[in-house]
Amino acid sequence: MRVVTSRSALSKSGAIAGLAVLALVVSACGSKSSSSPATSASPAASSASAPAASGSSAAASSAPAGSSSAPAASGSSSAPAGGSTSDASKATSAAALGGMDALVAAANKEGALNVIALPPDWADYADIIAGFQKKYPGIKLTSLLPDASSAQEISAAQTAKGTDQAPDVFDVGSAVALASTQYFAPYQVAAWKDIPAANKESTGLWVNDYTGVMSVGYNADLTGELTSLADLTNPKLKGLVALNGDPTQANSPLQAVMMASLANGGSLSDISKGVDYFKSLKAAGTLSSTKSSSQAVAAGSIGVVFDWSYNQLAITQAGAKAGLTWKTFTPKGVTLTSYYNQAINKDAPHPAAARLWEEYLYSAEAQNFWMKGGALPILYNAMKTAGTLDAAAAKNLPAITGDIQSMTPEQNTAANKYLAANWAKAVG
Repeated sequence: MRVVTSRSALSKSGAIAGLAVLALVVSACGSKSSSSPATSASPAASSASAPAASGSSAAASSAPAGSSSAPAASGSSSAPAGGSTSDASKATSAAALGGMDALVAAANKEGALNVIALPPDWADYADIIAGFQKKYPGIKLTSLLPDASSAQEISAAQTAKGTDQAPDVFDVGSAVALASTQYFAPYQVAAWKDIPAANKESTGLWVNDYTGVMSVGYNADLTGELTSLADLTNPKLKGLVALNGDPTQANSPLQAVMMASLANGGSLSDISKGVDYFKSLKAAGTLSSTKSSSQAVAAGSIGVVFDWSYNQLAITQAGAKAGLTWKTFTPKGVTLTSYYNQAINKDAPHPAAARLWEEYLYSAEAQNFWMKGGALPILYNAMKTAGTLDAAAAKNLPAITGDIQSMTPEQNTAANKYLAANWAKAVG
């Protein structure tokens, strides 16, 4: 069988133009399963999903930064100094520790780094982790709870506080990011000046990292051709439709519900139509209680997935190996996007390594890896200007047509509150 990435609503015109000029006004983080964090999700909430996404003030503009390129994670830092100190946990930039070489030395002395909620097939974190390990072989990287939600990331940090098992860094959605700033340490990477003000908290408590477009993917060999959300109520799809987690806990499923709302007469300020839509899928028997995954798709137990465009790319690639035809579509007139956010745990057991990890993520190498994984990196414009953009990786980005939409922090908060009060009783 062949693999076809057919994005009917994501045709190849102005692909990056739309995202590049968009300002996701304060759209913050979420979990690896959602792009703009669910504002109501409590940090301790438990739900499975990949790193949180971005959306509110934490994830403000979806326009990738625009000017010079992201510096490599070596050399001296041009980020503002946070006051000279030998204590990495207080350093607000590499310069505050004496420069990048001093930061690398301090991180190597710690010898360890704990990341969390980073599935290998999520926006190509496999290559990013491998790239960091190759660059800094003296630092043992431990990947905790790859499928954790944004809320679970914060909960894990609270539970393991004071031990060397706590996560050093976070990748979360907006709602969780905005509700959890008390757990973050301010830090400004060397590429700070290339990140628009709308895409970062002014002191560096959180910074946008990458974004995608919410879409629907399906196994055409199993389901036949699907072109609209209405098609998903067909009884022949019994138990085959899945979200990437719990929308009250993770950003990807939250954004999926919002996409459904927009496609059914709702608005960015009214997610109720999306809840009604998924209630109808539940009633039709097509909505699965199982969280989507490449493994479930390959096994045929899940045939339709609501998720970010970059995760659809990962499923497409997994589908090719399994011999299935994976296609995608977005509802007509609905292009919903949201950034995820990076943050450092203020109680990180390895504070220097945490800061070095952030420097690496905002280097051209790691940003290109995100792009290879189908995610639009925040430094896209900066790298394009500097000539450090990987043209081959850029081909994996979703093409955009029509107006891009993204929730504001206030809309995120309202959506999360509505879901907290109504999702369980509507969908179970």
